[in-house]
Amino acid sequence: MKNVLLWIDGNGEITQKYQKLHLFDVEIEGGPVLKESNSVERGSKIEDPFSTSLGKVGHLICFDLRFPEPSLALRNRGAQIITYPSAFTVPTGKAHWETLLRARAIETQSYVIAAAQCGAHNEAGTRRSYGHSMIVDPWGKVVAELGGEEDEKRRGLDVGEIATAEIDLEYLEKVRREVPLLRRTDVYPEIM
Repeated sequence: MKNVLLWIDGNGEITQKYQKLHLFDVEIEGGPVLKESNSVERGSKIEDPFSTSLGKVGHLICFDLRFPEPSLALRNRGAQIITYPSAFTVPTGKAHWETLLRARAIETQSYVIAAAQCGAHNEAGTRRSYGHSMIVDPWGKVVAELGGEEDEKRRGLDVGEIATAEIDLEYLEKVRREVPLLRRTDVYPEIM
């Protein structure tokens, strides 16, 4: 099995595919034990960003968020928007979700769009996703956020929600121009 993100254009055609690089193999004390590598084949490459009406989009998935190198590679290849569709567990989501999304946006000076699954994955409820879909701007500001598992329980939600935010490429270029990230590739390797 593969964990693949598909980009479907306005005509309903699949135009882009990305296969998740980093598999979620964790044993959280008092929490879930998940071994994605038992059933999922990891991807072998970072796909180049592609042009859309919103800007140049780069794809990553869920656990890829914990590794800055893929997002930096996408930024170096021209990405203006980086996506992270995810199903973060509740414990890892509470601990790191917003922090990691904001860090990836800041260090790449890109918009980060993260659709996040919320609630139970099975009837027993033994695996639950945190939710809190977010859109973060290139300065690291959360410009849109949806609820999470706690909201789902409290309100009895059983339908999806949609978050929207303006993607302002002039603002993105202003951030990149005013705070240029001049990397010291004479000291450490460039990420491509």
